Amino acid sequence: MTLQELEEFLSRWGKERYRARQLFRWIYQKHVDDFAEMTDLSKELRGILASSCRVSGFPAERVETSVDGTEKYLFRLGDGEAVESVLIPDEGRRTLCISSQVGCPLLCGFCATGAAGFRRNMTSAEIVQQACFAAKRLAEREERLSNVVFMGMGEPLLNVPEVSRTTGILLSQFAFGISGKRVTVSTAGIVPEMMPLALGYPVSFAVSINAARDDLRSVLMPVNRKYPLKEVVAAMRRIPLQSGRKVTAEYVLLAGVNDSAEDALALSRLFRGARIKVNLIPFNAHEASTYRAPEAGAVDRFRDVLIAGGVQTIRRERRGADIRAACGQLRIAAGGKRG
Repeated sequence: MTLQELEEFLSRWGKERYRARQLFRWIYQKHVDDFAEMTDLSKELRGILASSCRVSGFPAERVETSVDGTEKYLFRLGDGEAVESVLIPDEGRRTLCISSQVGCPLLCGFCATGAAGFRRNMTSAEIVQQACFAAKRLAEREERLSNVVFMGMGEPLLNVPEVSRTTGILLSQFAFGISGKRVTVSTAGIVPEMMPLALGYPVSFAVSINAARDDLRSVLMPVNRKYPLKEVVAAMRRIPLQSGRKVTAEYVLLAGVNDSAEDALALSRLFRGARIKVNLIPFNAHEASTYRAPEAGAVDRFRDVLIAGGVQTIRRERRGADIRAACGQLRIAAGGKRG
């Protein structure tokens, strides 16, 4: 439930609105799922809650740890399906990459998740539980979840109602209390859903671009046939931004496909004058694809052309590749259901 829904739910028993805030703190800040332990609630209310409600949750079925400290969690859902999420430690940040769908329907040619097929949308309870698990695990180390990115399995903007509910909980000061600039929604460019979400929540946006030409982008990302580059970039330019913030364009570099100086020049022209920064992601290999990552020199040349064209550009550090937790490698969902 969102905070408002929980307030309305409790009002049916004649309980005060602030009780919902107390429950949020117990669940999301103190990581308590037993109503009997919520000691600032009356014994009567604890009894009502215990007899009619539950705090949903599921532990990670498997935890893998990379040599670089990245952790990958496999969660088994109630119907036997499975999803993965990834926790990335980096200096003062602890970033959780969460899934919003079981599998993905977009079939991007470079992504292992899409190659495994699509099963279903996740509920907000299933999505937020990934954050609950990571936050509790971090609290045991006296650390705090600082960033959440919807960059795991699935296309978040094809599951807007549940992603929105989850986002509200992540941002709530009574729950996770994460600022909007530290919650990032990554999308392949589902244009009609971008502006409504941006107006509803002050989150950051990352948009998967991967080509500066429609013909090539349509090969790499079939969704481009429905939402072509011109519409996607126009939507990126319309997103309201607070001072100093930019929309991120994610660009997976594929050797001999989209990594030439000409590609970089075309990309810089596409973003000219826009508050857009480019995140370069050298391709992470997986068994479902024959693409290759470019050599380091090609990545540097691509970046230099963009910077010369006035486009802020960074290269994403590769994390968790040894446990198949890097960008584009999550794939367990469609093949992970119990028989």
